[in-house]
Amino acid sequence: MQIGVAYSEPGQQIWLNIEVPDESTVTDAIERSGILKQFPHIDLATQKVGVFGRLVKLDAALKAGDRIEIYRAIIADPATVPRKDMADED
Repeated sequence: MQIGVAYSEPGQQIWLNIEVPDESTVTDAIERSGILKQFPHIDLATQKVGVFGRLVKLDAALKAGDRIEIYRAIIADPATVPRKDMADED
């Protein structure tokens, strides 16, 4: 079955479409995608993952067409960062 694996960091985003066996888990697909070789600093023991924006465990079963997302830690509290007013952009 075909699934997607997505990861983003400042200045670089990657979305891979890969073929995995029908009984694959999130971990199986991430490992098969090769994304851990491209981004060796990804730590699945600490980083959260999701499927279509919903947090899932690494042993979650996949369905055809799923998109796995690997999330980075938030480094700034959105409640304390001043928002930039779009009207100020001229």
